[in-house]
Amino acid sequence: MGTAQNRQEAAAPGAFVAFARFVLCGGGVGLASSFAVGALASWMPWILANALITVVSTLLATELHARFTFGAGTRATLRQHTQSAGSAAAGYAVTCAAMLALHGLVAEPDAMLQQAVYLSASALSGIARFAVLRLVVFARRNRPRATTPTLRPLRTTTAPASTAPEALCRAA
Repeated sequence: MGTAQNRQEAAAPGAFVAFARFVLCGGGVGLASSFAVGALASWMPWILANALITVVSTLLATELHARFTFGAGTRATLRQHTQSAGSAAAGYAVTCAAMLALHGLVAEPDAMLQQAVYLSASALSGIARFAVLRLVVFARRNRPRATTPTLRPLRTTTAPASTAPEALCRAA
């Protein structure tokens, strides 16, 4: 198991590679989500559509980040899903606040303006989410564990001088 864990830790990407993967996976899911929110919002209140899509996209993105973005190669754990959901909830609050501000400033914003505001808010919260995921949620996979050397007591033998080298070899 130690060898497999060392391979996983060695395979963990650096910050630049992890961010590029995060943008690819999270950005792809986020872009698809923005269109899904727009489509669902025509059938239900926007805030409910955003909540539903946020839940589904968070589950999908967390799995992608666990398997690909942060180099784990395994499914996300319940703990990781829970922590990721916390960062997604903050992102949900940011996108809702941005959209409420837009509707407070513009009486009837067109679809392009709504998409621009939503995607901008998502991008800003995405950058913060990357930091949380990398430094907290998937932190164990990002940095190697420090190893503590094991100290063994020295063995001394009281063998006769003629057998001292053999005794030392056996004691080691």
